[in-house]
Amino acid sequence: MTHDDRLSAASAPHSPAQNSDISGELWDVIIIGGGAAGLSAALILARARRRVLVLDAHEPRNRFAPHMHGVLSRDGYSPLDLVADGYREVRAVDGVIENARVVETRATADGFEVVTDSGGLATGRRLIVATGTRDRLPDIPGLAEQWGRGVVACPYCDGYEASGTAIGVLAGSVMGLHVAHMLRAYSNDITVFTSLAGELPEDERMLLEERGMRIDDRTVTHVVTEGDSITGLGLADGSVAALDVVFAQPTPTALDEPLRQLGVAQTETPIGLWTAVDGFGRTSVDGVFAVGNSGIPNALVPIAMGSGAMAALTINGELVAEDVAAASARVAQRRGVDAGVGH
Repeated sequence: MTHDDRLSAASAPHSPAQNSDISGELWDVIIIGGGAAGLSAALILARARRRVLVLDAHEPRNRFAPHMHGVLSRDGYSPLDLVADGYREVRAVDGVIENARVVETRATADGFEVVTDSGGLATGRRLIVATGTRDRLPDIPGLAEQWGRGVVACPYCDGYEASGTAIGVLAGSVMGLHVAHMLRAYSNDITVFTSLAGELPEDERMLLEERGMRIDDRTVTHVVTEGDSITGLGLADGSVAALDVVFAQPTPTALDEPLRQLGVAQTETPIGLWTAVDGFGRTSVDGVFAVGNSGIPNALVPIAMGSGAMAALTINGELVAEDVAAASARVAQRRGVDAGVGH
């Protein structure tokens, strides 16, 4: 069973029909994306008795990995099981989750409209975008097939499990060499493959060598496996570098079409332009929030969950303030009417 099949199987028994009457009311909050960040926001908002709709395409970024790490109380847990747990928890407090891909977002007088690929239409007072990113890997045969298992990216997520093994670092740029330096704490057997990064500055080479790492400039041609396990990297001269795990440098691509359609501002980051957010997840468009990797490119799962929670608290505070202001206006109007009657 594939990772995507596991997600579908985990959520299907509880899933209503796709796009079942999502247009029947004005939602307090629409959340695009049902990964760790989106579900964290949904859980808090639904528990605050807000009308919450989550539209999820079932494509969390970490779905290729069998385990996640560094998540308190869930270290070694399947990321897909985390999502399935989140589905159950959100639905248990009356949050609505629909299997849908959003194709259009637009601002309206009441807030925001969201259109799905099957023609569903939903309107909400606030919008949270938690669509995250997609990782674009170097075009090396076999790399994608091992992604999330024998080929990984994050030392915080997978470094500990690589302790004492033969580690390969497939550097995509000079900036990416910091991954090799981070991994040095885990193993004495590290080879840095630099063909994708180009010629290294001499001081960078000396630093790697000073810290006991090998540098291999040969072109990597393919991933070598035995069964389902990686055993090394094939090189242009026909030789094979024996390895237990490879840390690659994928290029994150923001899945930010819903945000760009609304004209949110972007900011320059080390990996390029990204949606600009404040500490609460607010974007430049009032009422629109970006959480998880949609707002923080390098967010680990706990950070993504925290950003979703922060946005949820902020939004609920805003909605409470709006409700109080509306009640205050009605009180003032009633007092005016009562004063007129008195005269």
